[in-house]
Order: sequence, then structure tokens, then C-alpha cells
Amino acid sequence: MTTLENSGELETRPLASAIITGFRGKCPSCGTGDLFSHQLYIKDNCEHCQEELHHHRADDLPAYLNILVVGHVVLGVMMIVMGWQLLEMWPLIGVTVAAAVFVAVLMMRPLKGAVLGAQWAMRMHGFGGHDD
Repeated sequence: MTTLENSGELETRPLASAIITGFRGKCPSCGTGDLFSHQLYIKDNCEHCQEELHHHRADDLPAYLNILVVGHVVLGVMMIVMGWQLLEMWPLIGVTVAAAVFVAVLMMRPLKGAVLGAQWAMRMHGFGGHDD
């Protein structure tokens, strides 16, 4: 344990940069190692700095954030297209569904990394060396 940890004061971890680093799919501790082993599976440890990542608890938050983003961006664009009557209803529904699925799949991994980065910065779920 370092002197700061012995005295009860822990070093501050910058929340914004940890979220951005996690969003990029990199370790929030060092910013170099990859977070994901494949698909949406988080590695147990960072291969660069050996930070333990196995105790993260992203749970459903990335999915909820994904719904929020997709709902506002894709459906907002759909409402604009409907208002300007650029497409008929059925082609618009097809394009909207395809765009929503595509954007949701693209956003899931970065959002999960951002949630893990936030948990690391706030020392949640074992990232602070304590039990929850």
C-alpha cells in the first residue's frame, strides 16, 4: 500500500478522461491496453499495466444508454424525415429499423467501455480495493 492509501486518502482519478478512454476501448488506468478480449467480454487484467478489470459490474447500464442514444438520434432523424415527407411510410420504417439496429450494435462496445471507465474512476465495484 502506498502512503496515501495508509493515510486514508486515495489519489483522485479523473472521471472524464477515464470515461473517454473506456469509450475508446482502452484501459482506464494506463490508456494503452485493450479492454475487450472479444465481442463484449472484458479482459480479466490489462495486458499493459496489469490493472484488474474482472470485478467490473456494467450490468444493464450500457444497454439503457444505448436505448437513450438510439432513441434520440435515430428517431429524431426519422421525425425530421417524416416532417419533410422525404420518404413514404413503409420505406421510412424499413430504413429506421435498419439504422436503429446498426447504430445500437455499433454503440454497445464503446458504451460498455465508458461505464467501466466511470466505475474505475469512482472506485466502484472493487476498483477501490474494497468490497461493495
